[in-house]
Amino acid sequence: MNSSEYEDKAGRPSRPPSPKQNVRKNLDFEPLSTTALILEDRPANLPAKPAEEAQKHRQQYEEMVVQAKKRELKEAQRRKKQLEERCKVEESIGNAVLTWNNEILPNWETMWCSKKVRDLWWQGIPPSVRGKVWSLAIGNELNITHELFDICLARAKERWRSLSTGGSEVENEDAGFSAADREASLELIKLDISRTFPNLCIFQQGGPYHDMLHSILGAYTCYRPDVGYVQGMSFIAAVLILNLDTADAFIAFSNLLNKPCQMAFFRVDHGLMLTYFAAFEVFFEENLPKLFAHFKKNNLTADIYLIDWIFTLYSKSLPLDLACRIWDVFCRDGEEFLFRTALGILKLFEDILTRMDFIHSAQFLTRLPEDLPADEVFAAISTVQMQSRNKKWAQVLSALQKDSRDMEKGSPSLRH
Repeated sequence: MNSSEYEDKAGRPSRPPSPKQNVRKNLDFEPLSTTALILEDRPANLPAKPAEEAQKHRQQYEEMVVQAKKRELKEAQRRKKQLEERCKVEESIGNAVLTWNNEILPNWETMWCSKKVRDLWWQGIPPSVRGKVWSLAIGNELNITHELFDICLARAKERWRSLSTGGSEVENEDAGFSAADREASLELIKLDISRTFPNLCIFQQGGPYHDMLHSILGAYTCYRPDVGYVQGMSFIAAVLILNLDTADAFIAFSNLLNKPCQMAFFRVDHGLMLTYFAAFEVFFEENLPKLFAHFKKNNLTADIYLIDWIFTLYSKSLPLDLACRIWDVFCRDGEEFLFRTALGILKLFEDILTRMDFIHSAQFLTRLPEDLPADEVFAAISTVQMQSRNKKWAQVLSALQKDSRDMEKGSPSLRH
């Protein structure tokens, strides 16, 4: 076919076909699929398939069909198993919700420390009752009311307006804190809110929880001007907001930060922080002697990875659903569980970490894998023993605090 004939047939001008297209056009057949290539006879202008080859091709095709059916069956079985597991989990959660709502919460004071409740707690609190359980477990020793939150928030908003208009009024209770300090704290809150769970977007400017987070952090700086805002607080407040109303989140937040461990870290009490690290190392050496020795050899101290974990209660370092499960048991067991969790994480990755040098270990622990399975982490945590020479966490910490105080007085006590 010459070019003019091609144009006539196509009904419009076109470039001549390529040599490859010419070859294709000269074929007397157009194979429709791999199946066709295997099963169909060759075109008349080509030698016929030998019977042996045709039989071989048919067998290959039948094998392909069998394998495809096997894959389909396997995939169907996998989907069925996934569905069954999901239904089982949903049923388990549904039953747990009923137990929490109907049995435990109405009888909190008598039931919360029972073995049945503690076992149920370990498995994770259902999201629908999590906020209520956290509030009860954290408590309200500070006796903060919704009205006090409103007062602190109104004061914070007034301060923001004053700073934004260049005002210099200093309220009586803030006499020891300069306007520059307060403004720096306010700017830090703004900056940190934008960096809180950035993947979720809900805390970003214009997001549904941005103003709530801003309100809690601002109100807290008015409630505790002696502490002010410290980096890491935004993650704790954000997790509470996801599970509680604003005022209740503020109450839980303020009481949580008032616990001895959190207060030591957020007030940056270096002496007490070092005591916590020392207590942690006692149990580290007890549970993971090989990794402990490896870290000592490489000068990898606990503060390098623990500070971020403790400051944000793991909410910045672990997947959010896993962090919430850590919070569940932290609310049950207190500060000890934060350090037990750290040992669980170290145990989970012990083999990897013992092969790493200082730099790689530090990088790994400050940027943990994003897909950590909760069951594996909790399995590792469950094997950690928080007892050293018949002393529990609280006893070890208390003894180290006493040693620290005695050393400050110049008369260190003998350690037993």
